[in-house]
Amino acid sequence: MENSCQIIGGDFSRASEVSMQLKRELIALELHEDIVSRACTAAFEAEMNVIIHAAAGWLRYYITPDKLRIVIEDMGPGIKDIELAMKEGYSTAPDWVRKMGWGAGMGLPNIKKNSDEFKIDSVAGEGTSLEIIINLDKNKGDKK
Repeated sequence: MENSCQIIGGDFSRASEVSMQLKRELIALELHEDIVSRACTAAFEAEMNVIIHAAAGWLRYYITPDKLRIVIEDMGPGIKDIELAMKEGYSTAPDWVRKMGWGAGMGLPNIKKNSDEFKIDSVAGEGTSLEIIINLDKNKGDKK
């Protein structure tokens, strides 16, 4: 099973639509609630990063019997220092976004925490891509 959704940067009114769509599909597959929670947390954080930082982006997901693969690609400013961006609390979100309660610098760290495999690639001025892998096991929801 696979699906893809476009995310429009700056459109906070549609925040969580993509991650909720993924959640509905994972619940329909009767996956363990811990797996659903981890997948939706990672997808939501990635979705919010696109909304906050990019002009637009795509979230694609692929579900096989043994893994969920989520790929997010955005047309944003890119990340100049990925190591710094991975630190909890580091944020480049503008003040107006922080006043809305977003942009606390927990997005990328939360994505990594909820992933079994996580890859990030970014080119300053071009955009960022993330790959999130979550191993699926219908009988055990613990992170391996």
